[in-house]
Amino acid sequence: MKIEIVEGFDGVEVTIKCPKATEDIRKLESLLHSYAKKLSCTKGGITYLIDIGDVLYFESVDKQSFLYTKSEVYETPLKLYEIEEMLSDAGFIRSAKSQILNTHKIASLCPDFGGRIEITMQGGERLIVSRQYAKLLKERLGIK
Repeated sequence: MKIEIVEGFDGVEVTIKCPKATEDIRKLESLLHSYAKKLSCTKGGITYLIDIGDVLYFESVDKQSFLYTKSEVYETPLKLYEIEEMLSDAGFIRSAKSQILNTHKIASLCPDFGGRIEITMQGGERLIVSRQYAKLLKERLGIK
């Protein structure tokens, strides 16, 4: 792999030249998309700007959406369908009706009963991927 940085331009543009867009190339593209994105969230009446790369997952509870990092939980005004649309190209995927997870933060996967998958995120948090979304997750991760 050849990496070249050329300075002196007004903006940043990344071009990936490859023989074929493999799964690794798609993951790299996804990481680049998520790099500069931030989300506005609140906690205790204070507004925070959270880097998308720090997010483990989103969850909806009682019609409110929450964002989880390794050490904190924040509330976001966005609905899960809005988050899903906004971050699908950044490695986020629906894993249950009320949950969206960051595929870049998955530490391990374990088959569970009824076609579900138990996911352990970086930091040790365990999540369940419903059977409805298990196949899509496996496809996205390149697992058979």
